[in-house]
Amino acid sequence: MLLNQLLSKLRTQLAFIFTLFGGIFLLSYGPLGQAQSWPDKPIKLIIPFAPGGTTDILGRALAQQLSIVLKQNVIIENRAGAGGNIGAEAAAKAPADGYTLILASGSMMTVNPFLYKKMPVDYAKDLTYITTVAGGPMVLAVNPKLPVNNVKELIALAKTKNLNFGSAGIGSQVHMAGENFIYAAGIPATHIPYKGEALAMNDLIAGQIDFMLGNFPATNGFVKSGQVKAFGVTSKARMKQLPNVPTVAEAGVPGFENNGWFALAAPMGTPNVILEKIYNATGKALESETMQASLEQNGYVGFLTKPKELEALIKAESATWDKVIKARNIQAQ
Repeated sequence: MLLNQLLSKLRTQLAFIFTLFGGIFLLSYGPLGQAQSWPDKPIKLIIPFAPGGTTDILGRALAQQLSIVLKQNVIIENRAGAGGNIGAEAAAKAPADGYTLILASGSMMTVNPFLYKKMPVDYAKDLTYITTVAGGPMVLAVNPKLPVNNVKELIALAKTKNLNFGSAGIGSQVHMAGENFIYAAGIPATHIPYKGEALAMNDLIAGQIDFMLGNFPATNGFVKSGQVKAFGVTSKARMKQLPNVPTVAEAGVPGFENNGWFALAAPMGTPNVILEKIYNATGKALESETMQASLEQNGYVGFLTKPKELEALIKAESATWDKVIKARNIQAQ
């Protein structure tokens, strides 16, 4: 009888020990443990546009600094097409383990849902927003052979002659900035989409298109060389990089403002502890001297937002683009 009691007590104690160590094992090697040890292998950062574009330039600079902060390689993967939707779909379908991120342009989340009849991804349900990274204005660049010298003259010419403008593709930030300018200025113009901003800029220089609202990194070098004329910047205040170029608002379209921005996102379901690590690492990356220099060179300002703040920004801009898209009758091809 005593022996049976001792054996029963021993079995109870052994069961407790196995349960305790089993819990420790799960914490160490289960989802929570994996989240705590993140990152322990390279991270993939999807750039949903072609190499050489503004998103690509920003993404590569960010990846380099994140690699230093996280002590893991951050590898760029370009997945261009459909206004960024192809890259977003790839990110949404990836495992929600923090090893696949996407650097999305603001237009992907605020324009594409109104532009495409069939969306391969639901940005609000399939991706989780982490933070904004950077933002900045566009530059109204004009073919130097066009017989105009400022925004007012460009608007006057557009009312008498059918002008065209280029973009990095339908729904891109470059496209929508152009549409916004046309809408605000009250002029007609024909949109010519390209597979990337660099191709559009080449045709602007060659005189195949009349104007475009390009990102500063893709435009500035050609402005300095005199290959294109800069008539305005789309920010509220003048850019220190282009102090002699007025804002579009002061040059002829009162109240006009159009800033592009970029944000990090991950597959929905990514553990919060990993999302918080990415947020903090992004903050440290943006604070680095190298990243600050890159941002300034490219006309951008780095800034972090919490997910709720980013959602509010998306909601506000979505209302604006919905109005412009309907007024201009813009459709994805």
